[in-house]
Amino acid sequence: MIWLIIVSFIWAFSFGLIKTQLTGLDASFISFIRLLISFIIFLPFLRIKKLNFSLSFRLFFTGMIQYGLMYLTYIYAYNYLAAYEIALFTIFTPLYITLFNDLFSGKFHKLFLGEALIAVLAAGFILYNRISDDGLIRGFFIIQVSNISFAFGQVYYKRILKNTEYKDFQIYALLYGGAVVLSGISAVFMVNYSELHVASNQIYTLLYLGAVASGAAFFLWNYGARRTNIGTLAVFNNLKIPLAMAVSLLVFGEQGDLLRLLSGGIILMGLVIYNEIYFKAAIKHNNRSL
Repeated sequence: MIWLIIVSFIWAFSFGLIKTQLTGLDASFISFIRLLISFIIFLPFLRIKKLNFSLSFRLFFTGMIQYGLMYLTYIYAYNYLAAYEIALFTIFTPLYITLFNDLFSGKFHKLFLGEALIAVLAAGFILYNRISDDGLIRGFFIIQVSNISFAFGQVYYKRILKNTEYKDFQIYALLYGGAVVLSGISAVFMVNYSELHVASNQIYTLLYLGAVASGAAFFLWNYGARRTNIGTLAVFNNLKIPLAMAVSLLVFGEQGDLLRLLSGGIILMGLVIYNEIYFKAAIKHNNRSL
């Protein structure tokens, strides 16, 4: 659990860094460079001799979705949304995590449909003055693709490595490899390289995001995900939201209605706390991990 907390604090600063430092760079280029750096860092640790083709392919596919597709859509959403809005719209990731877990395990939790509705209302309360904004709506749906991709990867990674003895750092380059392939294909066809100019501050930002916020943080997140239950994992996916919103407004100087953000944030954090209580009670009642 400690790894999930550490990563949440790291990611809280990523939203604002991307919005303020990487403006003007193509989403495909940013995604590809970040993931390529992550892949290079973990490549020396890769041990595939004992991996069968099926597991190797599933890890590669997981990386394409959880990191490749997630990043392409996540970065692209910055064309329409402020950093704190993107952080806010990740509120639905725990819902997707639970739904994927239900799908894989053949169960269904009706509770989370009600929680999703409350989350939508809370987000609408915070951004009421932009509800009719086409950019906001477009950005919202783009972020949902990102959220679904990230949620799928967390649950699927946890499942495919269940009851295996593989060490995470020995196989993690496969996930980044899949992400690099998908983002690389997008970068080849989508980036206008004749107009591409990367400033020195953007190079430093990309190096930090690729090595720390992506490379180390994603590894630690999935490492922690394997060692906790689905309920706790879902809850921690929302911890970064109030942190990221606070950092975006107070550190990076974005403008927002602080009273509405505080009020809506209290509602959202209430959902997080309720989730934690609910899952602890369910685990105790069933005497097993959800």
